Amino acid sequence: MMRTMQLGASGVEVSALCLGTMYMGTKTDEATSFALLDRYVEAGGTFLDTANIYAQWAGGRGGDSERLLGRWMKARGNRDGLFIASKVGFAYGDVPISLDPKFIAQECEKSLRNLGVETIDLYYTHKDDLDTPQADTMGAFARLVEAGKVRLLGASNFPAWRLAEAAGVCEAAGLGAYCCIQQRHSYVRPKAGADFGRQVAANADLLDYCRLRNVTLLAYSPLLKGAYSRPDRDFGPQYAGADSDARLAALRDVAAARGATVNQVVLAWLLAGEPAVIPVFSASSMAQLDEDLGALDVELGAQEMGRLNSAGA
Repeated sequence: MMRTMQLGASGVEVSALCLGTMYMGTKTDEATSFALLDRYVEAGGTFLDTANIYAQWAGGRGGDSERLLGRWMKARGNRDGLFIASKVGFAYGDVPISLDPKFIAQECEKSLRNLGVETIDLYYTHKDDLDTPQADTMGAFARLVEAGKVRLLGASNFPAWRLAEAAGVCEAAGLGAYCCIQQRHSYVRPKAGADFGRQVAANADLLDYCRLRNVTLLAYSPLLKGAYSRPDRDFGPQYAGADSDARLAALRDVAAARGATVNQVVLAWLLAGEPAVIPVFSASSMAQLDEDLGALDVELGAQEMGRLNSAGA
């Protein structure tokens, strides 16, 4: 049974597992994508994540995932029962990182058309733009909310101090603030100073900010592209070292004792943390999807959480 969590102080409840649709319509064909979406909804899920750039780098042209979701919602007639998130601002093709008001308005219109909806339930700034004043960006979002084109606001790939700055701008101007932040986050921890390019990993400062300011953290790439379970995938140099080795050993012990998969324990750990985190997971097969949904049946106890939290070098 799908659990729900509240997004920040919005009063809005969303599915505790959010299905990412990045490669639907490009690497994942339409028939498979429709079947995966149907299965997620059958399991009680309603929270779907996409972006205006998905998946331009995988042979698409940007907006492919949005358009597929639009076709699926039209075919199923189920828009009213779903919570749709999209994003704006990340670089793709010849388009630079931008949270300029005109660009936000233009891309929002494209996303609405792609999705075939009147309102995007959650609209993220996909990447921080240091060249555009936050007051301009938040003002542009406020106009979208006022027009009924966007319901709630989120940020992604922001450091904690920029979230705090944005909150201050919104408070001073009487504007709606970000209710959530979507960041790279998983059980193994990146080394200090690890570089993920344009992606930003959650750190202790961000976790503290979310905990103290009632901002919900959503974790993207929570399963690190299969590295926990597939011998042909590695975690990358950002995670290599004794700390990850110790945490992986603890993770495998807990999973074995529980009769669960390591992926399920990673997702269950995120859900049970402080602050609790909504994983944004993806799947390209029904087996993957069913395994990940099975994390909802894994409720970690205090001893298990203690073991997982204390592991590390």
